[in-house]
Amino acid sequence: MALATGIGSMPGTDVVDTVHTVLGEVGALPHVPELPGRGAPAGMVGRSLSFLVGVGADLQPQGWRLTDHDGVDLRRARSLLARDLDAVEELAGDHRGPFKTQVTGPLTLAATVERPKGDKLLADHGARRELAESMAEGVAEHVRGLRRRLPHADLVVQVDEPALVATLEAKVPTASGWGTHRKVDAPEADALLRRYVDAITEAGGRPVVHTCAPDVPVALLRGAGFAAITFELALAQPHDAWAEAFEAGVDLWPGAVPAVEQPGSDAVLGRRLETFFDRLGFARDAYDERLVVTPACGLAGVSPTAARRALALARTLAEPSADER
Repeated sequence: MALATGIGSMPGTDVVDTVHTVLGEVGALPHVPELPGRGAPAGMVGRSLSFLVGVGADLQPQGWRLTDHDGVDLRRARSLLARDLDAVEELAGDHRGPFKTQVTGPLTLAATVERPKGDKLLADHGARRELAESMAEGVAEHVRGLRRRLPHADLVVQVDEPALVATLEAKVPTASGWGTHRKVDAPEADALLRRYVDAITEAGGRPVVHTCAPDVPVALLRGAGFAAITFELALAQPHDAWAEAFEAGVDLWPGAVPAVEQPGSDAVLGRRLETFFDRLGFARDAYDERLVVTPACGLAGVSPTAARRALALARTLAEPSADER
């Protein structure tokens, strides 16, 4: 049967309450929530940088920057993560089945984080590689630690790549704002992503990737070894690459619920979901066992009530209708 889960971020600042919400609404595939409302150290990038091994980072007025030692904001990011994982262990330590955690991918970090002397890591081929290697080592340790906290769970690691397409198409602006960084070629992107995939797999996790761009590079993500691709359904255009990836064993996780206060009815969203797979040539019985329905993106920007509604709606879309039952 199809499952539902969240993308990662949630509104609010109370992690215990949020874990309760996630466990209560999504059912069989909960996730470690991110609460960026507590500040940058709790956001997607700050949390991910807390996995760095052998490299420091600190928060500057213009954003995160790599340093020779851990800054106060990175130490706070690690403290918040430890507190969140304590809450997950306390409330879900006996969970059996899949359980998801998230990490920012190497290309999005390269487009977001600055080198020690300024400008994005994207400007330096060697810096990109070194960051990916450090992150991969840290992510593997994170997976092993989470396995100790959730001994009965099958861990899923979602690699968040919202800036993936921008890095491949030279659309990331330089520090001056007058130009853009050179594009990352597909072979290098594959190598950086594969470093994460290999580390996650070797640590006992299942690697999936999330990107919310209109033109998802499906073939690249499939080639890098991801077991699933989660994407914003409203932006995705059905084409052969999706069908080929699915037939090759890559699961498709559509972000079918808009991350807004009023996402729409389950009937309308359900038809959009079915239409996408119909255009790929797959009937419900062909994908039902491999389907995971999610919100379109993180839910930190909506109210707690809307976030609960979005997770519940994703679960409703994943469950078979009365006629199908």
